[in-house]
Amino acid sequence: MINITLPDGAVRQYDKGATALEVAKSISEGLARKVLAASINGEVWDATRPINEDASLKLLTWNDTDGKNTFWHSSAHLMAEAVESLFPGVKFWVGPPVENGFYYDMDLGDKKMNEDDLRALEKKMNELAKKNSEYLRKEIPKDEALKYFTEKGDEYKLDLLSNLTDGEITFYTQGNFTDLCRGPHIPNTSFIKAIKLTSIAGAYWKGDEKNKMLTRVYGITYPSQKELDEYLTMLEEAKKRDHRKLGKELSIYTTNDDIGAGLILWMPNGTVIIEELEKLAKETELAGGYKRVVTPHIAKENLYLTSGHLPYYADSMFPPMEMDGEKYYLRAMNCPHHHKIFDAEPKSYRDMPYRIAEYGTCYRYEQSGELFGLMRVRCLHMNDAHIYCTKEQFAEEFKAVNAMYLKYFKIFGIEKYVMRLSLHDPEKLGQKYVNEPALWLETEELVRNVLIETGVPFVEVKGEGAFYGPKIDVQIWSAIGREFTLATNQVDFAQPRSFKLSFTNQNNEPEIPLIIHRAPLGTHERFIGFLLEHYAGKFPLWLAPVQVKVLPISDKFLDYAKSVSDKLKKADIRCEVDDRNEKIGKKIRDTELLRVPYMLVVGEKEMNENKVAVRRQGKGDIGVQEVDEFLKEVLIEIKERREE
Repeated sequence: MINITLPDGAVRQYDKGATALEVAKSISEGLARKVLAASINGEVWDATRPINEDASLKLLTWNDTDGKNTFWHSSAHLMAEAVESLFPGVKFWVGPPVENGFYYDMDLGDKKMNEDDLRALEKKMNELAKKNSEYLRKEIPKDEALKYFTEKGDEYKLDLLSNLTDGEITFYTQGNFTDLCRGPHIPNTSFIKAIKLTSIAGAYWKGDEKNKMLTRVYGITYPSQKELDEYLTMLEEAKKRDHRKLGKELSIYTTNDDIGAGLILWMPNGTVIIEELEKLAKETELAGGYKRVVTPHIAKENLYLTSGHLPYYADSMFPPMEMDGEKYYLRAMNCPHHHKIFDAEPKSYRDMPYRIAEYGTCYRYEQSGELFGLMRVRCLHMNDAHIYCTKEQFAEEFKAVNAMYLKYFKIFGIEKYVMRLSLHDPEKLGQKYVNEPALWLETEELVRNVLIETGVPFVEVKGEGAFYGPKIDVQIWSAIGREFTLATNQVDFAQPRSFKLSFTNQNNEPEIPLIIHRAPLGTHERFIGFLLEHYAGKFPLWLAPVQVKVLPISDKFLDYAKSVSDKLKKADIRCEVDDRNEKIGKKIRDTELLRVPYMLVVGEKEMNENKVAVRRQGKGDIGVQEVDEFLKEVLIEIKERREE
């Protein structure tokens, strides 16, 4: 007998060779029907693979990331079987799961694949899925595997085999398709109920442009047609909300080849949003006891050698400029400059915590292939701040930072979020991480305890910490369920030592502070990209580049329209007049497309009564109001930063 420990700590006994699926059936037939794979001692296995030793077990379903990945990887094999039946002689490279779905790279020889082929492949995949074919795992000796793929003339699998040894080679077969694969896979093809092949692309073998161009087919599958339909609807909505598309339509930002890739030019409308976000940050930080600073965009090489960024972060920094025998770097981060401000004057325990903030401009050399709209850029403006505190003050300071995040989430209508506590990897100390094992464990425990105490949702991820300490990456979801990495909150025990920072404690002795790096609004670039998609370009009134547009019915009422606009502008309302010689219907439609929150239509009646006919974006006519009454209500809405 073997002992199986379940996630709740319960221990059950089973015959040696029992499978996770059999364990599931012993608990509930309904549960067994949902099991896609299993985590055995932290490793993902087939649910049908025999367990021969005592083990901890977690059953994985569609609701688990590893369950989804297993489902999509199995779907890639199902697609490969369909491709093999319609394109005889095809050779396959790799077919992994991705964030949403899967792909498979393949060599079709001299054949080409088109959209009609995708539809034919979908039909074939549905036909094959209904055969309920089991995914069968078999361990294969290397010489046997080499013989199999040599006979097939498959240079791609032979290349994969060259890096494998006996004991680590497995074949998986379902139906008429066999592939070299480490797995795991779902029990059988019947789980795959809904299929959509989404696109065809080219991909160099091994990602090397010197190698042959392979055909890459992307797809996605679901356990039900309803879930697939919901995903496709979300995908269409996401296309409409694409920040690159909206950024152009709404004149938010632009780029130019003469300026350079990844370097954003903010247009007047985008600059308004930037200024409003900075205003919010300044108000919040002032209330939180922060002092504002301004630091240079460049610094000498020695600054980044001291901070450790050059050895750990050099690949992401622009190359140095040489002047007067010195090397200068564009800064990729603000913290070293802030440390020098902390160190500029002696500090005592009375000065602690010492909080300084800056919307600092940073430059990072992202690879050209990784640049993406506002999400991955080479010049970024970061809502940065650094808190220098004692170990005793750390918990309260970290709680205050988390409270700031939650405040912003409420303002922007962000309802779903999770904090990723990124830890170090002990095996990479001295390489990827500062070699201070005791400080790593101590600091990670400090952060973990605060997260538990404050009750914010979080997950732990090993091997993703900053080089100088653990960090929290804030994952948020937009209104249509798209996930974004918003910001980071980092704890630093290394740089205070590197820069020899200290304060005088109550015993009149020097003490090393802890540093919290925080950026709740991330960067202008990424956050505005998120907001464009989150709001579909329909910004709340306080954030909208143009808040009100006055629409005269004809030129006869243009002077009145301008007088209304002038009154609103004096109250700091961002207002414009549509003075075009167009019919009022067209003016309204065009203003709707520009997502202006309020339209004030004025004609003879409104002019004679000193009123305006008010229209709200997306809601239409909401009635006639006196100008002063409208102004009063709008100012309250802006002050309260309401979503609507």
